[in-house]
Amino acid sequence: MAGVKGMRNQSRKTALIVPLTQPSPAAMRQAAHAACRQGADVVEFRLDFLSGLTESAPAELLQERPLPAIVTCRPARQGGRFAGPEGQRLALLRLAARAGADYLDLELDAAEADGGLIESLRRENPAVQIILSQHDFAAPVPDAKEALRRMESLPAQVNKIVFAAHGPEDALAAMAIVRASARPAIALAMGEAGVASRILARKVGAFGTFASLEAGAESAPGQLTVAQMRQHRWDATGPATVVYGVIGYPVAHSMSPAIHNAAFAEAGLDAVYVPLPTEPGEANFNRFIDAVLAAPWADVRGLSVTIPHKENALARAGGGNVDELSRRIGAINTIRLDGDKLLGWNTDYAAATDALCAAMGIAREGLSGRTVAVLGAGGAARAIVAALSHYGAKVATYNRTVARGEKLAAEFACRAAGLDELPGVDCEIVVNCTSMGMHPRVDDSPLERIPPAVKVVFDTIYNPLETRLLASARRAGCRTVSGLEMFVNQAAAQFEIWTGHKPPRKTMRQVALHRLALV
Repeated sequence: MAGVKGMRNQSRKTALIVPLTQPSPAAMRQAAHAACRQGADVVEFRLDFLSGLTESAPAELLQERPLPAIVTCRPARQGGRFAGPEGQRLALLRLAARAGADYLDLELDAAEADGGLIESLRRENPAVQIILSQHDFAAPVPDAKEALRRMESLPAQVNKIVFAAHGPEDALAAMAIVRASARPAIALAMGEAGVASRILARKVGAFGTFASLEAGAESAPGQLTVAQMRQHRWDATGPATVVYGVIGYPVAHSMSPAIHNAAFAEAGLDAVYVPLPTEPGEANFNRFIDAVLAAPWADVRGLSVTIPHKENALARAGGGNVDELSRRIGAINTIRLDGDKLLGWNTDYAAATDALCAAMGIAREGLSGRTVAVLGAGGAARAIVAALSHYGAKVATYNRTVARGEKLAAEFACRAAGLDELPGVDCEIVVNCTSMGMHPRVDDSPLERIPPAVKVVFDTIYNPLETRLLASARRAGCRTVSGLEMFVNQAAAQFEIWTGHKPPRKTMRQVALHRLALV
């Protein structure tokens, strides 16, 4: 039955609703016109955000409004700011109905406490539509079946269920609530972990989703701006849209959504890429994967995997579903879903190797016999050491914690040393896999002076584009390789693995540069 309802919901246009949280009616009216110019479909006048709220406010706000309007006066008990008597709050909603509001947002508990409340509001304005809502800022996913049963026993027009997300799987739970509703519905998982429920509302035919006019004007945690929704392909998303995303923690500042969404648009693909913040721990990773596999209707086809889940991803996919070098590295950063099977790749090693080889004008096989110093012993260093060793380079690892570097070196038959030995390094190539020099600590560098034997310096950091290490190497006459090349290479490889299409590298690189404010 839920599937039939879900298909029925998908036939509607999902409204982009902008909540207005300004402190005065005049400022709210001005913001409503700004929302109209930005392409909003509906505005929500939040009476509980007004300073000195008076009985004249609803009529003031609704006069000559540029878009259909929801009027809400959210009580403190459900996360709003109204702390006055309940009778006064409901009286304001009656005034809004009388003033011609298109929609009223009414809390489920208020409607249940007064069985005739909805009818009395509609007597003030027979055309007004009632959005019956339930908000919970702390509890886990609600019992959707019970919540919908309670809502649908009342004569409202729209069901709205909003709850706090504890992981990205809760975004899928919100989407499932929309599919299960017998009438138009809004369901959102609040907070950063639930942001996909906002971006993907059109995929399940939700009545609407909320986006703020600008940063700082949000009415709930996790709300993106209208501009950010558009960057996540809001206007192009529909029931058939295929979903990809980045799973890791944190991911809020990842460039991957901007790069992949631009690539999908350039290639004309009906696909979207969303952030999926997943806190550390194998159990958290597996809980999300389980939710994805239980929701084939969500069309999640591929994932980028970043810190701290690359090892968890390999364990979940299984050694038989990844390539040999990825098994040796012990981590993957790319997943493609094939039914209930996870196929995995590590595109980091190929991305780094190809960036280095392109700068040197050689094929991968040309790395054989080259002497390389790899700085660091983390995930990126591990992938690069594995790749360089695979192609016959003579690798030495340099790490602050020597024991950790020795452990990595032993796995790939390399030499290990401490960072204190780095100034005397005698090799052709230096690859920095540490965070030294990364924004905001741009004055740091693992090498104060480039040793005479060094001819090529590769820094895996891409912010800033030219680190202090690369600037020193350039002045010393070395060939330099920015981490941006590795980043774009690994993203392009993921795009091709997922879609089978040639990646639009130029577009992907331009977007990355733009995000770094370099063009």
